[in-house]
Amino acid sequence: MKKTVEVLPDQTALIARSLDLILTKLDTAIKQQGRFTIALSGGSTPKPLYEAIAAQKLPWDKIHVFWGDERYVSPDHPDSNELMARTAWLDRVDIPAENIHAVPTLDNNPAVSAAKYEQHLQTFFNSAPGEFPALDVVLLGMGDDAHTASLFPHTEALQVRDRLITVGNKDGNPRITFTYPFINAASSVIFVVAGANKRPALAQVFAPSADDLAYPSRLIQPQGELLWLLDAAAGAELSV
Repeated sequence: MKKTVEVLPDQTALIARSLDLILTKLDTAIKQQGRFTIALSGGSTPKPLYEAIAAQKLPWDKIHVFWGDERYVSPDHPDSNELMARTAWLDRVDIPAENIHAVPTLDNNPAVSAAKYEQHLQTFFNSAPGEFPALDVVLLGMGDDAHTASLFPHTEALQVRDRLITVGNKDGNPRITFTYPFINAASSVIFVVAGANKRPALAQVFAPSADDLAYPSRLIQPQGELLWLLDAAAGAELSV
């Protein structure tokens, strides 16, 4: 694993750097394999990044979009990660509908939805059960409790090592999430983290030793490269 940590002056610089990295990886992937696969994160931090991507002139038919996690709500619900990404980016560009690989959330059974998304991924990547295909980029955020995707501290989702997708749990509310082994199969994992409220969690994530189950972002150790992009408010106290 190649690990890089960059502390940017502010959120504007953070988004600009994130955009530059994604565009570079997109260009490389399309030249090498004819397509680019990316898993999106939710939350407020990446919204301006998605808006910036939407403003680019890109080969949209060669870009495939997935989600690293999703709240178990309808796609038009205000809390939906899919809705946020569609509003900020996907509905603004001519990306084919079949290139948008949304998480199913309408089965009234999170386990069924998780299994459906896993099957969809296996079909798309032509991978067998037990294999972990590699997305080109998995974009992640981090909460002030050090959770990432919907991998929350001391939850059952952290124990799942033989699946691509599982059911996460946030205060009793189910979510659909990538497992950490699936995230770790990616060619590039990019954390985009902003805000001074993230400093205590980051200190534990970057500590030489700490409880992985208490600070789930520590479990993200991809086979490819790991990039931490932090604004100054988040990264000011880190020695990197």
